[in-house]
Amino acid sequence: MFNALIVDKDEDGNTHAGVKQIGLDDLPHAEVTVAIDYSTVNYKDGLCIGPGGGLVRHYPHVPGIDFAGTVEASEDDRYKPGDKVVLTGWRVGEAHWGGYAQKARVKADWLVPLPEGLNTRQAMAVGTAGLTAMLAVMALEDHGMEKEHGPVLVTGAAGGVGSVATAILAHLGYEVAAVTGRPEQADYLKGLGATTIVPREEFAEVTRKPLESEQWAGCVDAVGGVMLGRVLKQMKYGTSVAAIGLAGGAAIEGALITPFILRGVNLLGIDSVMQRYDNRVRAWNRIVTDLPMDKLEAMVQPATLSDLPKLGAEILKGQVKGRIVVDVNG
Repeated sequence: MFNALIVDKDEDGNTHAGVKQIGLDDLPHAEVTVAIDYSTVNYKDGLCIGPGGGLVRHYPHVPGIDFAGTVEASEDDRYKPGDKVVLTGWRVGEAHWGGYAQKARVKADWLVPLPEGLNTRQAMAVGTAGLTAMLAVMALEDHGMEKEHGPVLVTGAAGGVGSVATAILAHLGYEVAAVTGRPEQADYLKGLGATTIVPREEFAEVTRKPLESEQWAGCVDAVGGVMLGRVLKQMKYGTSVAAIGLAGGAAIEGALITPFILRGVNLLGIDSVMQRYDNRVRAWNRIVTDLPMDKLEAMVQPATLSDLPKLGAEILKGQVKGRIVVDVNG
């Protein structure tokens, strides 16, 4: 028997989350059984833990959209007992049982070997959020972003994706402008390498202007909504915005087609859930070289399985800073 955070629904349709003991026979069938060391807390996790169950379709359910650990058993030749592995995406923790347990059983196709230079705790300090941030930086560079072009904007900079994106970009030598609605996080963001702190209020107003003055050589946007509409109009000619979140809304408020056809601006959608294997490996290898481990450690808040119901509620309210690393054995 081992511990897991179980979300269940009662006869009245209310969901409840708590730590319970389950056995190997309770796990869904798949090729690889993993002894989990660490998981994290993401926005999707908050949705799945919280009232109504968010993205969950079947109960009882084990949330946790990512994890890192050691292979215990494998029916697939690609993995053998003792291998260190990472899982992110593939709707694990949503449609499939996830990482908020001491063991998981998943498809081999969903796993990535833990890259040399990272341990399982560091891998989950990175987690889905950090992988998404790295994919965003890679996409911007693939579309021509260069340090000489000027400052790169990071919105939602104190959150999980924004924190890692800020640290990576600064380490690579980019000038980083970090947007936050929490002025008390200024020192934290500067510690990650941000050179400028931009108050969120500067992007809060919808404007019908077709374009604004050119300011940004690239952008990692975790907010969407009104903010993304304003950012697009401020991008320099031929630059790109990597869109990774919609905390501010799914609609791009106030957006016009003018940035795309008059300035050649690119809007790049970043999806980490169904990302192909070779690009995942490429991103994890880049993380080893491009994310300073001391900066990563500065983002970490430790947690255990019993902390998850509270943390799930907090992340939905925007009250979580940096990266939460969940020790499922703690």
